Amino acid sequence: MTSRLHPLDDRPARPGGAYVLYWMIAARRTRYNPAMEYAAALARELGRPLVVLEGLDLGAPWASERTHRFVLDGMRENAAAIEAAGAVAYPYLERARGEGRGLVEALASDACVVVTDLYPGPHPLRVTRSVAARAQTRMVAVDGNGLLPLAEGAAHATAAAFRRSLQARLPGHLARLPVETPLTTLPVPSPGLRASLAALQRRWPMLGTLPDLADLPLDHEVSPTALTGGPGAASAALRSFVDSRLDTYAEGRNDPANDSSSGLSPYLHFGHLSAHEVFAAVVAHEGWTIDRLAPRVHGRRVGWWGMQPGAEALLDQVVTWRELGYQFCHHAPDYASYGSLPAWARATLDGHRDDPRPEWYTFDRLQDADTPDPVWNAAQRQLRSEGRIHNYLRMLWGKKVLEWAPSPEAALDALIELNNRWALDGRDPNSYSGIAWTLGRFDRPWGPVRPVFGTVRYMSSANTLRKLDMGDYLHRYRAHGR
Repeated sequence: MTSRLHPLDDRPARPGGAYVLYWMIAARRTRYNPAMEYAAALARELGRPLVVLEGLDLGAPWASERTHRFVLDGMRENAAAIEAAGAVAYPYLERARGEGRGLVEALASDACVVVTDLYPGPHPLRVTRSVAARAQTRMVAVDGNGLLPLAEGAAHATAAAFRRSLQARLPGHLARLPVETPLTTLPVPSPGLRASLAALQRRWPMLGTLPDLADLPLDHEVSPTALTGGPGAASAALRSFVDSRLDTYAEGRNDPANDSSSGLSPYLHFGHLSAHEVFAAVVAHEGWTIDRLAPRVHGRRVGWWGMQPGAEALLDQVVTWRELGYQFCHHAPDYASYGSLPAWARATLDGHRDDPRPEWYTFDRLQDADTPDPVWNAAQRQLRSEGRIHNYLRMLWGKKVLEWAPSPEAALDALIELNNRWALDGRDPNSYSGIAWTLGRFDRPWGPVRPVFGTVRYMSSANTLRKLDMGDYLHRYRAHGR
């Protein structure tokens, strides 16, 4: 656990505090949660009850009805699980911008210590450090993002390089996975604690009846999808995938006609599901034990885990590719900028920035799926309606914007805006990685040299139509009335 702890100040804990506070901001779950595990251990050690604050504010970029509904689906579920385990839940929804300001500091003023989640990227760390400075209470951020702690990684240039590092470092951590249910044998909250929290609620009322999202200052054009959020729905989706699609995942994940994709990305992004729970489910399905790991590091995508092809392919996505993106965003704060692309990619794109483009469609036309390319339009319509794009088509979707845009910088900006506004897993380190991959990140030069792309890997809708059976997909996501 030590390598997952990131103290945000050098203050000691206050043994005389009334409780241990866990400020849940990223790992929105009670299972396989290292931050909750650490907070519960501190509560037991200090003999103080555990209070868990899960908040949802209105200040996050791209806040919409879609993202709010997904998070709210889990908040009352989490609160019920926390209370049932003997801790105190404080679910809080901001109803007007800024009205939640001061709540964390108010709760921290009576706490022995504040535990929160470490999440990659400069914004979450800046927010938590700012609160730590104002709260004057010891605050520790805990990394529960992946199987390999962020502190033991780096901003690797390629997936192959990260995979070799992962294979060398990960075995020791596989024997020290987070516990499944950390909320056990907790100190009992006193009536006095409940009374003091009731006083705080007069200013910051706990979440009660779910609000009408139309009454909140959100992006109302981005409406909720049919997908239900929350840890219960996440675990059910994981069970369904493992039972029915894991064995065909290797060959089916890139085929729209036989889609075996997991559908777990939104749950991982919002913390309703952890990589550790996914790993535990795969291990149980495979009957796997750690002695089946390859005896040496070889850096290949398959063969190291000693599992069946579907399980190996899934772990390469959930562990290698996902954690590659998280590590990069943690160790390279400029991850969203054009300047963070590898030097070779910037050089080849810069060398072709004056090449004629087929056409540039305005951002509104892109957003409305109004281009002459039926494959791209279908992918964009899926994004708008479902908050996701099929695995393979998501790569093509990004490549086409690079081909059309007046500059690679304009392509990057458009892709970030489209993805972060409409995708349920937008704003995630892994989705930033996927967007940047279309411009060369984590890749290598590919020949022949092409207009606009240079030696950045090329993809086309024409090749996709030849390679894949797209008939049903194009029909499903056709323009209304066509």
